[in-house]
Amino acid sequence: MTIAPDRPLASEITDILVTHCGLDPDAAASTPAASLEELGMDSLALLELSAVVADRWRVKIPEQAGQLSIAGVADLVARKADPPGHTENAIDIEAPLPLVWEITNDVARWTELFTEYALVEILHAEGDTVRFRLTMHPDENGVAWSWVSERTADPATREVHARRVETGPFEYMRIHWRYEEVDGGTRMTWVQDFAMKPTAPVDNAGMTSRINTNSKVQLAVIKERIERAHAGGAR
Repeated sequence: MTIAPDRPLASEITDILVTHCGLDPDAAASTPAASLEELGMDSLALLELSAVVADRWRVKIPEQAGQLSIAGVADLVARKADPPGHTENAIDIEAPLPLVWEITNDVARWTELFTEYALVEILHAEGDTVRFRLTMHPDENGVAWSWVSERTADPATREVHARRVETGPFEYMRIHWRYEEVDGGTRMTWVQDFAMKPTAPVDNAGMTSRINTNSKVQLAVIKERIERAHAGGAR
């Protein structure tokens, strides 16, 4: 999905053309300004190039791509590529870290902690790793989204690494939880790295915006509920 920062994109496009489309590498090297058509790439070769580029960078190559040079195709991909999503959201909770850790890692009771989940089913637990199914409350269209995730908590480092097992519209989704003591309580941070499938109804940028918006809402809810529990001497 990403464009390797340490490798010119034109080299990647050239490799695709050589490997998948039958491009003569010597011809490409000797005439760098030549168009793909001038390099002998026919309609079938351009279709193959389009398929590989769409799969790798989620960019649609136009029908006129044959008139572009390799550098021109690389520039097109660079301008239109949808980079993977990355979000980082944190909140300070006025409660001791052990309490925050205990409550937020009690996955079976997440329906009491988050407002978005209607059901949590623990599928398997072994040591500090738990696999579970989350089902959300129905959305505005009446659809109750559901998926399986797995998370591993590390009590020594106060970190949790999670991933979606059933990815749904995501190509992948990884979540990193961090906990640290701060003045007056605990800072909890969520870091999410993901990429959407080409068939998903929203792209990486759109999902990044959604996750950032929703994370702020849920973190505020969690803060309020844990602080209320702490003030009441719960747990």
